[in-house]
Amino acid sequence: MYSRIEHYVEGKSFFLFGPRGTGKSTWVRSTFPEAIYVDLLEAEKFTRLTADPQRLTDLIPPGYSGWVIIDEIQKVPPLLDEVHRLIENRGLHFVLTGSSARKLRRKGVNLLAGRALTREMHPLTATELGDDFSLERSWRHGHLPAVFSEPDPDAFLRSYVQTYMREEVMQEGLTRNVGAFARFLEAAALSQGTTLNISEVARECAVGRKVVEGYFQILEDILLAVRLPIFCRRAKRRVVAHPKFYLFDVGVYRALRPRGPLDLSEEVKGVALETLVFQELRAVNGALDLAYDLSYWRTPTGQEVDFVLYGERGLIAIEVKRSSRPRMQDLRGMKAFLHDYPAARPFILYRGRERLFTNGITWLPVDQALRDLPALLSEEGP
Repeated sequence: MYSRIEHYVEGKSFFLFGPRGTGKSTWVRSTFPEAIYVDLLEAEKFTRLTADPQRLTDLIPPGYSGWVIIDEIQKVPPLLDEVHRLIENRGLHFVLTGSSARKLRRKGVNLLAGRALTREMHPLTATELGDDFSLERSWRHGHLPAVFSEPDPDAFLRSYVQTYMREEVMQEGLTRNVGAFARFLEAAALSQGTTLNISEVARECAVGRKVVEGYFQILEDILLAVRLPIFCRRAKRRVVAHPKFYLFDVGVYRALRPRGPLDLSEEVKGVALETLVFQELRAVNGALDLAYDLSYWRTPTGQEVDFVLYGERGLIAIEVKRSSRPRMQDLRGMKAFLHDYPAARPFILYRGRERLFTNGITWLPVDQALRDLPALLSEEGP
Protein backbone atom coordinates (compact mmCIF):
# COMPACT_ATOMS: atom_id res chain seq x y z
CA MET A 1 0.00 0.00 0.00
CA TYR A 2 1.24 3.50 -0.71
CA SER A 3 -0.09 6.99 0.03
CA ARG A 4 -1.80 9.20 -2.52
CA ILE A 5 1.42 11.20 -2.87
CA GLU A 6 4.27 8.83 -2.09
CA HIS A 7 7.10 11.28 -2.63
CA TYR A 8 7.13 14.80 -1.33
CA VAL A 9 10.30 16.20 0.19
CA GLU A 10 10.02 17.13 3.86
CA GLY A 11 10.46 20.87 4.18
CA LYS A 12 10.20 21.51 0.43
CA SER A 13 7.29 23.50 -1.00
CA PHE A 14 5.34 21.81 -3.77
CA PHE A 15 2.51 22.20 -6.24
CA LEU A 16 -0.18 19.54 -6.16
CA PHE A 17 -2.18 19.46 -9.39
CA GLY A 18 -5.12 17.22 -10.22
CA PRO A 19 -8.71 17.31 -11.48
CA ARG A 20 -11.41 18.32 -9.05
CA GLY A 21 -12.75 15.47 -7.01
CA THR A 22 -9.52 13.45 -6.84
CA GLY A 23 -9.04 14.25 -3.14
CA LYS A 24 -6.40 17.00 -3.10
CA SER A 25 -8.04 19.06 -0.34
CA THR A 26 -8.78 16.00 1.79
CA TRP A 27 -5.20 14.77 1.46
CA VAL A 28 -3.51 18.06 2.33
CA ARG A 29 -5.81 18.67 5.32
CA SER A 30 -5.08 15.21 6.75
CA THR A 31 -1.35 15.31 5.96
CA PHE A 32 -0.81 18.86 7.26
CA PRO A 33 -3.48 19.24 9.97
CA GLU A 34 -1.73 22.19 11.67
CA ALA A 35 -1.13 24.16 8.48
CA ILE A 36 -2.64 27.56 7.69
CA TYR A 37 -5.31 26.87 5.06
CA VAL A 38 -6.25 29.44 2.41
CA ASP A 39 -9.20 28.32 0.28
CA LEU A 40 -9.55 30.44 -2.86
CA LEU A 41 -13.00 28.94 -3.48
CA GLU A 42 -14.18 31.10 -0.57
CA ALA A 43 -15.57 34.25 -2.18
CA GLU A 44 -14.29 36.66 0.46
CA LYS A 45 -10.71 35.38 0.42
CA PHE A 46 -10.72 35.23 -3.37
CA THR A 47 -11.89 38.85 -3.66
CA ARG A 48 -9.45 40.20 -1.05
CA LEU A 49 -6.41 38.40 -2.42
CA THR A 50 -7.27 39.19 -6.03
CA ALA A 51 -7.44 42.90 -5.16
CA ASP A 52 -4.15 42.79 -3.25
CA PRO A 53 -2.04 39.60 -3.21
CA GLN A 54 0.19 41.07 -0.46
CA ARG A 55 -2.72 40.56 1.95
CA LEU A 56 -1.61 36.93 2.05
CA THR A 57 0.95 38.04 4.65
CA ASP A 58 -1.91 39.18 6.92
CA LEU A 59 -3.13 35.57 7.16
CA ILE A 60 0.20 34.30 8.52
CA PRO A 61 1.12 35.13 12.14
CA PRO A 62 4.51 36.75 12.82
CA GLY A 63 7.11 34.13 13.63
CA TYR A 64 5.08 31.28 12.10
CA SER A 65 7.36 28.65 10.52
CA GLY A 66 4.96 25.85 9.56
CA TRP A 67 3.16 24.93 6.38
CA VAL A 68 0.78 27.15 4.42
CA ILE A 69 -1.76 25.55 2.07
CA ILE A 70 -3.28 27.58 -0.77
CA ASP A 71 -6.12 25.67 -2.41
CA GLU A 72 -6.89 26.32 -6.12
CA ILE A 73 -3.87 28.59 -6.66
CA GLN A 74 -4.68 29.01 -10.35
CA LYS A 75 -7.59 31.30 -9.43
CA VAL A 76 -5.17 34.06 -8.32
CA PRO A 77 -1.86 33.57 -10.17
CA PRO A 78 -0.32 36.85 -8.87
CA LEU A 79 -0.26 35.21 -5.43
CA LEU A 80 2.77 33.24 -6.59
CA ASP A 81 4.93 36.36 -6.47
CA GLU A 82 3.98 36.78 -2.82
CA VAL A 83 4.55 33.07 -2.16
CA HIS A 84 8.00 33.41 -3.73
CA ARG A 85 8.80 36.36 -1.45
CA LEU A 86 7.63 34.51 1.69
CA ILE A 87 9.68 31.43 0.80
CA GLU A 88 12.78 33.55 0.30
CA ASN A 89 12.38 36.02 3.19
CA ARG A 90 10.63 33.97 5.88
CA GLY A 91 11.53 30.40 4.96
CA LEU A 92 7.88 29.33 4.85
CA HIS A 93 6.79 26.09 3.21
CA PHE A 94 3.79 26.00 0.88
CA VAL A 95 1.49 23.40 -0.60
CA LEU A 96 -0.17 24.92 -3.67
CA THR A 97 -3.06 22.90 -5.07
CA GLY A 98 -4.68 23.44 -8.45
CA SER A 99 -7.24 21.85 -10.76
CA SER A 100 -6.17 23.83 -13.82
CA ALA A 101 -2.84 24.87 -15.25
CA ARG A 102 -4.38 27.17 -17.86
CA LYS A 103 -4.17 30.49 -16.03
CA LEU A 104 -0.70 29.75 -14.71
CA ARG A 105 0.50 28.87 -18.20
CA ARG A 106 -1.23 31.87 -19.75
CA LYS A 107 0.32 34.27 -17.23
CA GLY A 108 3.76 32.87 -17.89
CA VAL A 109 4.21 31.70 -14.31
CA ASN A 110 7.45 29.74 -13.92
CA LEU A 111 6.25 27.61 -10.98
CA LEU A 112 8.60 29.45 -8.60
CA ALA A 113 11.70 28.76 -10.66
CA GLY A 114 12.49 25.41 -9.06
CA ARG A 115 11.74 26.50 -5.49
CA ALA A 116 8.77 24.15 -5.44
CA LEU A 117 8.35 20.58 -6.64
CA THR A 118 5.39 19.51 -8.77
CA ARG A 119 3.22 16.52 -7.89
CA GLU A 120 -0.05 15.19 -9.35
CA MET A 121 -3.13 13.72 -7.70
CA HIS A 122 -4.91 11.01 -9.68
CA PRO A 123 -8.07 9.01 -9.00
CA LEU A 124 -7.76 6.16 -6.52
CA THR A 125 -5.93 3.00 -7.58
CA ALA A 126 -6.70 -0.68 -7.17
CA THR A 127 -3.83 -0.97 -4.67
CA GLU A 128 -5.22 1.84 -2.52
CA LEU A 129 -8.71 0.37 -2.66
CA GLY A 130 -7.52 -3.04 -1.52
CA ASP A 131 -10.48 -5.30 -0.74
CA ASP A 132 -12.85 -2.59 -1.99
CA PHE A 133 -11.51 -2.92 -5.54
CA SER A 134 -13.96 -4.57 -7.95
CA LEU A 135 -13.11 -4.71 -11.64
CA GLU A 136 -16.76 -4.74 -12.66
CA ARG A 137 -17.53 -1.63 -10.61
CA SER A 138 -14.29 0.12 -11.53
CA TRP A 139 -14.66 -0.01 -15.29
CA ARG A 140 -18.23 1.24 -14.95
CA HIS A 141 -17.86 4.04 -12.40
CA GLY A 142 -14.13 4.74 -12.28
CA HIS A 143 -12.07 5.66 -9.24
CA LEU A 144 -13.02 9.17 -8.16
CA PRO A 145 -13.27 8.90 -4.35
CA ALA A 146 -16.90 10.09 -4.22
CA VAL A 147 -18.24 7.23 -6.35
CA PHE A 148 -17.51 4.87 -3.44
CA SER A 149 -19.75 6.82 -1.05
CA GLU A 150 -22.46 8.20 -3.33
CA PRO A 151 -25.73 6.20 -3.34
CA ASP A 152 -26.11 6.83 -7.09
CA PRO A 153 -22.64 6.88 -8.74
CA ASP A 154 -24.08 7.43 -12.24
CA ALA A 155 -25.95 10.56 -11.09
CA PHE A 156 -22.80 11.82 -9.35
CA LEU A 157 -20.72 11.37 -12.50
CA ARG A 158 -23.28 13.19 -14.65
CA SER A 159 -23.29 16.03 -12.14
CA TYR A 160 -19.48 16.04 -12.05
CA VAL A 161 -19.30 16.51 -15.82
CA GLN A 162 -21.90 19.29 -15.78
CA THR A 163 -20.17 21.05 -12.88
CA TYR A 164 -16.85 21.01 -14.69
CA MET A 165 -18.47 22.50 -17.79
CA ARG A 166 -20.14 25.23 -15.78
CA GLU A 167 -17.41 26.13 -13.29
CA GLU A 168 -14.17 25.48 -15.15
CA VAL A 169 -15.16 26.18 -18.73
CA MET A 170 -18.07 28.60 -18.72
CA GLN A 171 -17.21 30.72 -15.66
CA GLU A 172 -13.60 31.02 -16.73
CA GLY A 173 -14.75 32.21 -20.14
CA LEU A 174 -12.76 29.53 -21.95
CA THR A 175 -15.43 29.27 -24.65
CA ARG A 176 -18.54 31.24 -25.53
CA ASN A 177 -20.27 28.62 -27.63
CA VAL A 178 -21.89 26.32 -25.08
CA GLY A 179 -23.64 24.14 -27.68
CA ALA A 180 -20.51 23.56 -29.75
CA PHE A 181 -18.47 22.65 -26.68
CA ALA A 182 -21.16 20.22 -25.49
CA ARG A 183 -21.12 18.53 -28.90
CA PHE A 184 -17.34 18.44 -28.77
CA LEU A 185 -17.35 16.66 -25.38
CA GLU A 186 -19.52 13.89 -26.81
CA ALA A 187 -17.29 13.58 -29.88
CA ALA A 188 -14.20 13.55 -27.67
CA ALA A 189 -15.66 10.71 -25.61
CA LEU A 190 -16.26 8.77 -28.82
CA SER A 191 -12.56 9.29 -29.61
CA GLN A 192 -11.48 7.70 -26.32
CA GLY A 193 -8.59 5.30 -26.76
CA THR A 194 -8.28 5.91 -30.50
CA THR A 195 -5.72 7.63 -32.67
CA LEU A 196 -6.83 11.25 -32.58
CA ASN A 197 -8.23 12.73 -35.79
CA ILE A 198 -8.98 16.37 -35.04
CA SER A 199 -10.38 17.09 -38.50
CA GLU A 200 -12.92 14.29 -38.11
CA VAL A 201 -13.97 15.54 -34.67
CA ALA A 202 -14.35 19.04 -36.12
CA ARG A 203 -16.70 17.72 -38.81
CA GLU A 204 -18.80 15.91 -36.21
CA CYS A 205 -19.07 19.10 -34.13
CA ALA A 206 -19.68 21.35 -37.14
CA VAL A 207 -16.95 23.78 -36.04
CA GLY A 208 -13.53 24.69 -37.36
CA ARG A 209 -10.45 22.55 -36.86
CA LYS A 210 -8.65 25.28 -34.92
CA VAL A 211 -11.64 25.60 -32.58
CA VAL A 212 -11.55 21.87 -31.86
CA GLU A 213 -7.80 21.97 -31.29
CA GLY A 214 -8.47 24.72 -28.75
CA TYR A 215 -11.15 22.59 -27.08
CA PHE A 216 -8.76 19.66 -26.72
CA GLN A 217 -6.23 22.03 -25.18
CA ILE A 218 -8.86 23.20 -22.69
CA LEU A 219 -9.52 19.62 -21.57
CA GLU A 220 -5.80 19.10 -21.04
CA ASP A 221 -5.38 22.42 -19.23
CA ILE A 222 -8.17 21.62 -16.75
CA LEU A 223 -6.63 18.16 -16.35
CA LEU A 224 -9.63 16.27 -17.69
CA ALA A 225 -7.80 14.62 -20.58
CA VAL A 226 -4.42 13.42 -21.83
CA ARG A 227 -3.00 12.97 -25.30
CA LEU A 228 -0.81 9.86 -25.34
CA PRO A 229 2.13 10.23 -27.77
CA ILE A 230 3.48 7.59 -30.13
CA PHE A 231 6.56 5.62 -29.10
CA CYS A 232 9.19 6.03 -31.80
CA ARG A 233 12.60 5.76 -30.17
CA ARG A 234 15.04 4.16 -32.61
CA ALA A 235 12.12 3.08 -34.74
CA LYS A 236 12.92 0.29 -37.18
CA ARG A 237 9.69 0.73 -39.10
CA ARG A 238 7.27 3.53 -39.88
CA VAL A 239 4.76 4.33 -37.15
CA VAL A 240 1.71 6.60 -37.08
CA ALA A 241 2.22 10.24 -36.13
CA HIS A 242 -0.94 11.10 -34.20
CA PRO A 243 -1.44 10.70 -30.44
CA LYS A 244 -4.24 8.77 -28.74
CA PHE A 245 -6.80 10.54 -26.59
CA TYR A 246 -7.98 9.61 -23.08
CA LEU A 247 -10.25 11.28 -20.55
CA PHE A 248 -8.55 10.94 -17.17
CA ASP A 249 -11.07 8.60 -15.50
CA VAL A 250 -13.15 5.75 -16.92
CA GLY A 251 -16.24 6.83 -14.97
CA VAL A 252 -16.04 10.33 -16.47
CA TYR A 253 -15.57 8.80 -19.92
CA ARG A 254 -18.70 6.68 -19.56
CA ALA A 255 -20.69 9.65 -18.21
CA LEU A 256 -19.73 11.73 -21.25
CA ARG A 257 -20.03 9.08 -23.94
CA PRO A 258 -23.34 9.30 -25.80
CA ARG A 259 -25.32 6.07 -25.90
CA GLY A 260 -27.81 4.82 -28.45
CA PRO A 261 -29.39 1.67 -29.87
CA LEU A 262 -26.54 1.23 -32.36
CA ASP A 263 -23.83 1.26 -29.70
CA LEU A 264 -21.98 -2.01 -29.22
CA SER A 265 -21.77 -2.85 -25.53
CA GLU A 266 -18.59 -4.88 -26.05
CA GLU A 267 -16.88 -1.98 -27.79
CA VAL A 268 -17.70 0.41 -24.93
CA LYS A 269 -16.49 -2.10 -22.34
CA GLY A 270 -13.27 -2.68 -24.26
CA VAL A 271 -12.45 1.03 -24.29
CA ALA A 272 -13.47 1.28 -20.63
CA LEU A 273 -11.09 -1.51 -19.59
CA GLU A 274 -8.24 0.07 -21.55
CA THR A 275 -9.00 3.45 -19.93
CA LEU A 276 -8.94 1.90 -16.46
CA VAL A 277 -5.51 0.40 -17.11
CA PHE A 278 -4.25 3.72 -18.48
CA GLN A 279 -5.36 5.75 -15.47
CA GLU A 280 -3.81 3.16 -13.13
CA LEU A 281 -0.51 3.33 -15.02
CA ARG A 282 -0.46 7.12 -14.75
CA ALA A 283 -1.35 7.10 -11.05
CA VAL A 284 1.19 4.48 -9.97
CA ASN A 285 3.93 5.97 -12.15
CA GLY A 286 3.35 9.36 -10.52
CA ALA A 287 2.81 8.20 -6.93
CA LEU A 288 5.99 6.12 -6.87
CA ASP A 289 7.96 8.69 -8.87
CA LEU A 290 9.04 6.00 -11.34
CA ALA A 291 9.57 8.56 -14.12
CA TYR A 292 8.43 6.35 -16.99
CA ASP A 293 7.45 8.09 -20.21
CA LEU A 294 4.04 6.73 -21.25
CA SER A 295 3.21 6.26 -24.91
CA TYR A 296 1.70 3.77 -27.35
CA TRP A 297 2.96 2.06 -30.50
CA ARG A 298 1.11 1.61 -33.77
CA THR A 299 2.14 0.98 -37.37
CA PRO A 300 0.22 2.23 -40.41
CA THR A 301 -0.84 -1.39 -41.02
CA GLY A 302 -2.63 -1.54 -37.65
CA GLN A 303 -0.16 -3.49 -35.52
CA GLU A 304 -0.43 -1.91 -32.09
CA VAL A 305 0.66 -2.07 -28.45
CA ASP A 306 -1.69 -0.17 -26.16
CA PHE A 307 0.88 1.19 -23.69
CA VAL A 308 4.65 1.52 -23.74
CA LEU A 309 6.54 2.63 -20.63
CA TYR A 310 10.11 3.76 -21.11
CA GLY A 311 12.62 4.98 -18.54
CA GLU A 312 15.77 4.22 -16.60
CA ARG A 313 14.14 1.05 -15.24
CA GLY A 314 13.73 -0.31 -18.75
CA LEU A 315 11.06 -0.78 -21.39
CA ILE A 316 7.62 -2.29 -20.69
CA ALA A 317 4.96 -3.11 -23.29
CA ILE A 318 1.35 -3.69 -22.20
CA GLU A 319 -1.64 -4.88 -24.23
CA VAL A 320 -5.17 -4.93 -22.78
CA LYS A 321 -7.69 -7.57 -23.94
CA ARG A 322 -11.28 -8.15 -22.87
CA SER A 323 -11.12 -11.81 -23.82
CA SER A 324 -10.99 -14.41 -21.04
CA ARG A 325 -8.93 -16.85 -23.12
CA PRO A 326 -5.59 -16.34 -24.90
CA ARG A 327 -5.94 -16.06 -28.65
CA MET A 328 -3.09 -16.19 -31.15
CA GLN A 329 -4.36 -13.11 -32.99
CA ASP A 330 -3.94 -11.16 -29.74
CA LEU A 331 -0.16 -11.66 -30.00
CA ARG A 332 0.38 -9.99 -33.38
CA GLY A 333 0.98 -6.46 -32.23
CA MET A 334 3.16 -7.48 -29.30
CA LYS A 335 5.26 -9.85 -31.40
CA ALA A 336 5.86 -7.11 -33.97
CA PHE A 337 6.89 -4.71 -31.21
CA LEU A 338 9.24 -7.29 -29.67
CA HIS A 339 10.84 -7.86 -33.07
CA ASP A 340 11.83 -4.19 -33.06
CA TYR A 341 12.45 -3.90 -29.29
CA PRO A 342 13.51 -7.35 -28.00
CA ALA A 343 14.65 -5.96 -24.62
CA ALA A 344 11.08 -4.98 -23.67
CA ARG A 345 9.19 -6.75 -20.89
CA PRO A 346 5.87 -7.73 -22.56
CA PHE A 347 2.56 -8.20 -20.74
CA ILE A 348 -0.95 -8.90 -21.93
CA LEU A 349 -3.65 -8.10 -19.37
CA TYR A 350 -6.75 -10.19 -20.00
CA ARG A 351 -9.98 -11.32 -18.29
CA GLY A 352 -8.76 -14.84 -17.57
CA ARG A 353 -7.78 -16.19 -14.17
CA GLU A 354 -4.38 -17.75 -14.83
CA ARG A 355 -0.89 -16.33 -15.25
CA LEU A 356 0.36 -17.75 -18.55
CA PHE A 357 3.51 -17.58 -20.67
CA THR A 358 3.41 -17.71 -24.48
CA ASN A 359 6.30 -16.93 -26.85
CA GLY A 360 8.07 -14.99 -24.12
CA ILE A 361 4.96 -12.93 -23.41
CA THR A 362 3.35 -12.96 -19.95
CA TRP A 363 -0.45 -13.07 -19.69
CA LEU A 364 -1.77 -11.57 -16.44
CA PRO A 365 -5.34 -11.52 -15.10
CA VAL A 366 -6.18 -7.85 -15.36
CA ASP A 367 -7.74 -7.46 -11.91
CA GLN A 368 -4.72 -9.00 -10.19
CA ALA A 369 -2.31 -7.08 -12.41
CA LEU A 370 -3.88 -3.79 -11.34
CA ARG A 371 -3.60 -4.73 -7.67
CA ASP A 372 0.08 -5.65 -8.18
CA LEU A 373 0.93 -2.77 -10.51
CA PRO A 374 3.32 -0.96 -8.12
CA ALA A 375 5.49 -4.08 -7.86
CA LEU A 376 5.27 -4.82 -11.59
CA LEU A 377 6.37 -1.32 -12.59
CA SER A 378 9.03 -1.07 -9.89
CA GLU A 379 10.91 -4.12 -11.14
CA GLU A 380 13.94 -3.23 -13.20
CA GLY A 381 14.26 -4.94 -16.52
CA PRO A 382 17.40 -6.48 -17.99
